[in-house]
Order: sequence, then C-alpha cells, then structure tokens
Amino acid sequence: MVMGYKTDVAVASGLAFVFATSVIATLKHRDLGQVDYKLGVLMIAGTTGGIEVGKIGLHYLQSIGQADTVVSVIYVLLLGGIGVFITYNAVKGGDGGGLSPDHDEADGEINADDIPDIAKKIQSYRIPPMMKLRGGIQVSLWMILLVAFATGLLSGFLGVGGGFIRMPALFYLIGVPVPIAVGTDLFEIVFSGGIGSFLYAMDGAVNLSIVVPLLAGSAGGARIGAAATSLVDEDEIKVYFGVMLLLGAIAVALRKIGNFMDIPVLQTVSLVVILGAATLVAGAVVVSSIRALRAEADSTTSVTH
Repeated sequence: MVMGYKTDVAVASGLAFVFATSVIATLKHRDLGQVDYKLGVLMIAGTTGGIEVGKIGLHYLQSIGQADTVVSVIYVLLLGGIGVFITYNAVKGGDGGGLSPDHDEADGEINADDIPDIAKKIQSYRIPPMMKLRGGIQVSLWMILLVAFATGLLSGFLGVGGGFIRMPALFYLIGVPVPIAVGTDLFEIVFSGGIGSFLYAMDGAVNLSIVVPLLAGSAGGARIGAAATSLVDEDEIKVYFGVMLLLGAIAVALRKIGNFMDIPVLQTVSLVVILGAATLVAGAVVVSSIRALRAEADSTTSVTH
C-alpha cells in the first residue's frame, strides 16, 4: 500500500509473498527445533475461517469505496500499538524473556519466571479441553482457536499473514518461548498465506510482477533471519520487531496523509521510511548475530586454552 497499489492487489500480493518466504524460513526453524507442530495445526484450524471472513469484509469495504481508508487506519493503529507495547516491554526487561538462558531442551519445562503475567493469567483458566504444548505449557484449546481466528481475520483483511500480531500473541497471551513462537508462527503462515493467496488469486487480485521481485530479494534474507533467532538475545529480537512495526505504522500514516492533503512529497518520505526501516533492522540483526558468533568463538578459544 505504501507503494500506491490498489488495496485488494496489495493485500493479495502481500499474502502470496509472505506464503513463499514463510516456507523458506520455516524449513530453517524446523532444522533448529523451533516449530511446535501441534500448536501450528490448531492455529491453522482457527485461522482458515478468519481468513474467509476478512476477505468478505475487505471486498464489502471496497464495494463502498472505503477499503483503503479503513485498512490504512487499522494498519497504523495495530502496528503502532503493538510496536510500542513490544518495544516498551523489551527495553524495560519486563514480562520475562520467553526462554531462560539455561533452557537448552525445547521440550523441557519452562521456568515460570519466563512466562509473561498475562499468559499466566490466561493459562490459569482451565477450560477443557486443555492442550499441552512444547515447554510443558498447558492452554485451553478455545484460547488458541480464538487467537488463531483473530489473526486469520487480519490475514484476510490486511494481507499481513497475521504475523505481526500472532507472534506477540503466542508469547504474551499463550506463553510460548520467543524462538518457538517465531518458528510456529511461520509454519502457520505457510498455510494461512497459501489459503489467502489462493482465494484472492481466484478473484484475479494477485500481481506476480510484485511478488516475484520481492521473493528474489528475500529468499536469502529469510534463511539468515531464521538462523539469527538462535544467536540474538530475545529482548533484542523483540526490540527490532517493535521498531519495525512502529516505522511501518509511520510509513502508512504518511502515505495516507499525503493522499488526503494532496502532498506528493509525503509519498516519497513514506517509501523512504519503510525501506530505511527494513535496512536498519536487517543491519542491526546481522551485526548482533556477528557479535554473538564472535563471543561464542572467544568463549570456545578460552576454554580450549
């Protein structure tokens, strides 16, 4: 949308793009043991209905000429709100890190101190059937399906794969460790993005001239980013994620203001912000990963000597 494409084309092409990149990233997370397949399947079940409802809602808004305005406003509010929340909690070091430093086994019991307070409260509601997830977490099936439906609704309505809200939801609401939340989220996006892009493709809304160049540039980045989750500190990951959401919200807001007030320069500023944000965050992740590798190498060398 920042680049000026029609709303349905931007949403449909965005879904097709996230579907393809999530396949690449999921394979890497699977190799690292960071995918909870049981949780992923449950999320898929809840997401499917949400996607169809979101798609119907978007087409209705487009028929009355309000799609661009409504989608843009929701984008700004959600991206900005979630970005502020995640960044604030990561910087202040609250709500746990999602995975304690000595937690080496993905299937081991998670330290209660690593689970956010909101997730502890939700886990305390023992509404059967209860599902046992990786790390010894037990959550009501209905809560998982509710989160899945809500993020599926966003997938169909906004074309974002639901990832910017599902990953935080898996951590802050369900209590899944951050690396597993990222891997499981990507696994679920393979299906939600595939279903969503197929439904829109049936309507002729997927533009391959948008999708193919994006895929060409992101294939390698998806693998590198997946590997970085096992190297970079979890609070750093949350800060990068939050900052990216905040800058994305600013970019969409600038474009919308530029259209409303007929200020063309804001269109350019919006594009610069979103591209700059991607470059900045990607660079920060690479630098953090290199530092972690160097620290690991130095530690190994000191032990050897």
